[in-house]
Amino acid sequence: MTTEVQPAVITRAEYDALTAKIDRLAELAEAEHRRQQAMVELQQDVIPIVNQMIQLSIHELEEIGRDFTLEELLFLGKRVLRNVQVWIQLMDQIEGAMGLLEEGQILGKQMFSATVEKLDELERKGYFTFLRGGMYVAEQVVSEFGEEDIKALGDNIVLILKTVRNMTQPEIMALANNAVEAIRGPQTDEPAPSALALLRELNDPQVRRGLARTLNMVKALANEPAGDAISQR
Repeated sequence: MTTEVQPAVITRAEYDALTAKIDRLAELAEAEHRRQQAMVELQQDVIPIVNQMIQLSIHELEEIGRDFTLEELLFLGKRVLRNVQVWIQLMDQIEGAMGLLEEGQILGKQMFSATVEKLDELERKGYFTFLRGGMYVAEQVVSEFGEEDIKALGDNIVLILKTVRNMTQPEIMALANNAVEAIRGPQTDEPAPSALALLRELNDPQVRRGLARTLNMVKALANEPAGDAISQR
């Protein structure tokens, strides 16, 4: 008795799944073929370059072969490997310095911008114009006074500063201002006062105080040092 073999029945879903697997295998095979082809092309491109580098290395090593040996290279490599931590610390310090440099550049840009803005503000307020005028005054002083004048100024600078300090006292400034106002007073066509009228003015306490101050100034001008200086000139 023979047994008949029934043909296998494949459903549509199984057929589609099998077809998808075959397509996937074909894609993988094609990708592997392309990869191998790329590697072959890369080898063809790299091999000449590597050969040239090897030839150059051999040539360079021949030039330094008298001063450099393989043992020295091995010794150098060992020292580098033994000091890996030192190299790491060095790299960390370099990275820190680079970061500090970048921060310094940022700060420098900010300071430069602030300086430019401040200079612009000073220019608008007229400080530079004042400095240019001061330079002109300094040039006039330098051209007018000689070396002897500068020495005399240095010898008498303390006295000059004391005089300036005394002149800038409030009472002295008020007195000078009153004197200037009196001199600049309104000019009239009235006749000059008589001697008797001037004598009657002496009854005014302010006139007497003014005359007393004037006499004190005349006495101060008549001191012996000032007289000697004037006579010498």
